[in-house]
Amino acid sequence: MTERENRDIMPLYNMSSKNTVSADNQQATGQISNEYLAGFVDGEGCFYVGFSKRKDLPLGWQIITEFHLSQNPGGKNILEAFRERLKAGYIKPNNPKNKKDRTWVLVIKNRDEIRNKLIPFFEKHPLFSHNKRKQFHIFKQVFSIIEQKRHLTVEGFEEIASLVFSTPTRGNKKYSKEDLTGASETIRQNSPKGE
Repeated sequence: MTERENRDIMPLYNMSSKNTVSADNQQATGQISNEYLAGFVDGEGCFYVGFSKRKDLPLGWQIITEFHLSQNPGGKNILEAFRERLKAGYIKPNNPKNKKDRTWVLVIKNRDEIRNKLIPFFEKHPLFSHNKRKQFHIFKQVFSIIEQKRHLTVEGFEEIASLVFSTPTRGNKKYSKEDLTGASETIRQNSPKGE
């Protein structure tokens, strides 16, 4: 290998030439680079915004914001490294009811962890793919609307629905944009004037 080719290879780990510890041990001690983790999320992560019917809430819907990062058992150490790096989330079996599914998932849904750890990490270490960057941007906008409590208003709820359904990947989800905006229109019509 030429010196130029050697320089052009991006290391997956922050390893010095004096370090003789194996890559597996490097992962276990948290030496995976932030760039590697961001790239890994680019391929395997999900900035999830979902909707759940809740009759006890004013608009009848709960808005769920979560980050998911899945991996097969052989890559669980990457999930552990990411959790340790962010000091956030928890790891659980991805689908415990399905005996054939042996994957694990890192879940971050605590609002303080999303606000103070997850979002700042990806602002500092941007994602590379266009689709994942857009997903993160929408997630951030939705989270901001929720933080401002505007999701409790019909206008804020409709803004979130428009953001979430602005990507083509939302078409196969449980609820359609029409389900959500139709519900908010009913609420708008039944609200006393001036509210």
